Amino acid sequence: MFKPRTLDALRIADDDLRAVLEGRRRLLFDGGMGTMLQAAGLAAGARPELITLSDPEAITRIHAAYVEAGAEVITTNTFGANRLKLVDAATVDEVFSAAVAAARAAGARYVAGDIGPTGALMRPLGTLSFDEAYELFAEEARAAARAGADLIIIETMTDLAEIRAAVIAAQENCDLPIFATMTFEPDGRTFLGTPPEIAARTLEALGVEALGINCSLGPAQIRPFAERMLAVTDAPVIVQANAGLPRSEEGRTVYDIAPEAYAEAVSDMLADGVAIVGGCCGTTPDYIRLLARAVEAHGRATEPRRCPRPFVAASAQRSAVLDGRSIAVVGERINPTGKKRLQQALREGDLAHVIGLGIQQQEQGADILDVNVGLPGIDERATMLRVVEELQASTVLPLQIDSSDAEAVEAAARRYAGIPIINSVNGTQESMDAVLPIAARYGCDIVALTLDEHGIPETAEERVAIAERIVRAAARYGIGPHRILVDCLVMTASTNQRQALGILRAVSACRERLGVHCALGVSNISFGLPARGLLNATFLAAALGAGLDAPIINPASARIMDVVRSFRVLNAEDEGSAAFIDRYAGAPDPYTATGGQAAGTPAEGAQQADAERGTIEHLILTGRKGDMPAATRAALEQLEPMEVISQHFIPALDEAGERFDAGKLFLPQLMAAAEAARAGFDVIRERMPASAKERGRGICLATVKGDIHDIGKNIVRMLLENYGFTVHDLGRDVAPETVLAAVREHGTPLVGLSALMTTTVPAMAETIELLHREAPGVRVIVGGAVLTPDYARQIGADFYAKDAAAAARICQEELDE
Repeated sequence: MFKPRTLDALRIADDDLRAVLEGRRRLLFDGGMGTMLQAAGLAAGARPELITLSDPEAITRIHAAYVEAGAEVITTNTFGANRLKLVDAATVDEVFSAAVAAARAAGARYVAGDIGPTGALMRPLGTLSFDEAYELFAEEARAAARAGADLIIIETMTDLAEIRAAVIAAQENCDLPIFATMTFEPDGRTFLGTPPEIAARTLEALGVEALGINCSLGPAQIRPFAERMLAVTDAPVIVQANAGLPRSEEGRTVYDIAPEAYAEAVSDMLADGVAIVGGCCGTTPDYIRLLARAVEAHGRATEPRRCPRPFVAASAQRSAVLDGRSIAVVGERINPTGKKRLQQALREGDLAHVIGLGIQQQEQGADILDVNVGLPGIDERATMLRVVEELQASTVLPLQIDSSDAEAVEAAARRYAGIPIINSVNGTQESMDAVLPIAARYGCDIVALTLDEHGIPETAEERVAIAERIVRAAARYGIGPHRILVDCLVMTASTNQRQALGILRAVSACRERLGVHCALGVSNISFGLPARGLLNATFLAAALGAGLDAPIINPASARIMDVVRSFRVLNAEDEGSAAFIDRYAGAPDPYTATGGQAAGTPAEGAQQADAERGTIEHLILTGRKGDMPAATRAALEQLEPMEVISQHFIPALDEAGERFDAGKLFLPQLMAAAEAARAGFDVIRERMPASAKERGRGICLATVKGDIHDIGKNIVRMLLENYGFTVHDLGRDVAPETVLAAVREHGTPLVGLSALMTTTVPAMAETIELLHREAPGVRVIVGGAVLTPDYARQIGADFYAKDAAAAARICQEELDE
């Protein structure tokens, strides 16, 4: 039987570490490793993790310097020690065994087994599957535990899907406490668009022992992000900031925040409630020594924090929060019941239609998407996984996994990047035994149906009694009432008329007595009756007044969405009625017009929107790659290939880039837009002469010598290829001479260089110098986590690209001339 993760089940080194995990004690980590390796002259062209094998004494000296400075936790030199990065240079066990031994030899009180990103993109952006990532992380977790680590630190993650895979792998393959941190951009989101609140809530729901932020920026810049985490989680929060921004000085990478200023900024975060601190890039024992004094000044003891507990469902980019004064629309249209076109699409594997339904509901105002693919004759587990994966790439809405197949539910919940809702569990013991362990294991919310082995009860009290039974059972799995949506099950008024008001009384009673939130499938009320839209809207208004939080509805219904928007004024969710005014000011009342509709009504607007949804521009902006070939062929009947590209593709891609810059699209959606454009480009290439099939003369991309982290470079490559550019990917750990040879072979006027590690920036500068000397017409774009615009200028780069979209714009300007 599944048991919730508790501290008693973990191997905890001593009472002080247990106090940290309980939120009663502060803890000090060490600082940067790469900085110290560079200062010692040990990292030129070498992989840091392998130095632990070739020169373990040097690594122990670095660790000892941090111990002497006051660090309680020493992080092993294993950041990139996964099988994918090590290749055949060493085994994972060998590196972790040597790394833990080096930390112990330095006198570390606690040793944290360090696990960094795989360096590969996970699906749907890349090719690495959840199961493949899981196996990589599981191998590291087992190696750390076998070597004698005291805890696992999963750090510098930018992809919520990847950090979930790492956490689950660590939990299932060792019994050590798990700390997990993500790294954030200046806009307050990770590279893939996850904000601090979603990161914290997702990791806490998974059951990590501590969570927070590392790398990213300086401590003063990180502080607001840490405050946002502190506001939504009870878990101990850890911050390990960089020493500011890097710059080049006499061939070395140095940082702009001195130890005194760093310690002062971290001290402010200790006062805010951050309990675990340390350093990242650019920090040295001098920084940690001052942090030790700051921790002592605040006192080792601290009090556990308690935050409000709303209902939260979340994708990697957006959350739906129910706090008693807000409602969330659950879009119901991805359900094959009674929908022949959707049934056909599911049987044929036509995901374009399914994804289109998700995108449409997002545009129509849904806050959550219900996903039901249950259909006789199909593999529901496999279909659910494909649909959930594609929806995560195409929309930003949280998903509600709707299935009676426990295997399909678990597979989707395990791999979902965020906090999904499971629809549903009911009051039968069989259902609770099957669903509640899945929800508890993967941090899911649940929809609880008020039915049991006797069916759906007639009275409100009987419905409430079943809901209470489910709430009690969920509590035994560590699932609180704030994570439960009770569905009191709407029956049609045509045959169960006297139950309608009883259902509303049950909603009110469940919220008041049980502390849960409530959902209802609204449209069931009108089945078998005329004017269904009118009855649905009336019942919805009554249900919202009774306390309904999450109506499950069709957001394409203008009348239904009118009720939703109106109620958001009445419950003060729509602050200042701003959204209501924006939509309805100056618009005629559609319910007083002759003939049932008036010009300019929401219904007419919906018809216009439906027409616009078929345009190439809209298909690209919404990532509808499955529909792009047909739309492109239709356009080619009217326009020449280059006219389709210049009049439709390029403006749409430019718009996607502008929305990305404005924070209206995130990297997964930007990549989906590029994928859709590529699907159209592929059709156009069939009708173009070979000489005109690529844009410009192309670009060479490489991760510089000594650096094996190529995830950023791979994203740039995929985006440029989808924009139609020729890309020559030279791979990672590429010598300057190899880059020059490729430029000469392919005649490319542009080179893109990536570096993640501070120790490899000198190799980037060397490559730039060689290219400018030997191929003076070639211009160089640089990017990577350790770079800034000033730093890029200092090492001689022609362009700095802060992200993949910026790289694409530079290529458009340089290669399309």
